[in-house]
Amino acid sequence: MTGKNHQFYLIAGLIAGLVTIVFVSASFAKPRRLQKMPQGAWGAPHINLNVTANSAEVEFDCAHGKINGPLTLDSRGRFNLAGSYTREHGGPIREDIKAIERPVRYSGSIVGTAMNLKITPVGSNEVIGTFSLTHGGPGRVFKCR
Repeated sequence: MTGKNHQFYLIAGLIAGLVTIVFVSASFAKPRRLQKMPQGAWGAPHINLNVTANSAEVEFDCAHGKINGPLTLDSRGRFNLAGSYTREHGGPIREDIKAIERPVRYSGSIVGTAMNLKITPVGSNEVIGTFSLTHGGPGRVFKCR
């Protein structure tokens, strides 16, 4: 075998090996399909979450919020969604006082009918609350009066 033939076979073998590696690794790669958050009522003590196709409304003790859509989960059931959180207070509400709506992140995960949820203000490490909700489960909220 001449030197040129040897180099040809060596290069051809390397190319064939690389092509094989690409095809094999592509067959093992799982596509990351986004799922939608299950619609309907989610509940736990001190929270009610109502998920629709494009957003969600949240009721807390003495507060309320909204989660902006689309409400998608990654392949592991995790989410990290933008929304708002507004504190409420008891008693009469004066017309000249507006409620302060804070931008927050609603993050967590869903496994089956169980959701773990954490609410944090944007730009802060403060945690407004953590909740363990059940799909279709009753929430129990005590509104300010």
